[in-house]
Amino acid sequence: MKRILRRLLHTEEGQDLIEYGLLAAFISIAALAAVKAIGPLVVVLYEAVVTAMTP
Repeated sequence: MKRILRRLLHTEEGQDLIEYGLLAAFISIAALAAVKAIGPLVVVLYEAVVTAMTP
């Protein structure tokens, strides 16, 4: 087990995987924040469309 940990710490492959994981987490958080920010605006838009379409 110690040998595997040493190898991951000394090789760049393990660091690349961590960087990709952090990048994916950052993109997910940014997408979630964008959806939460845009959500209320979309609701208002749909309500305006529904109101315009009702007789």
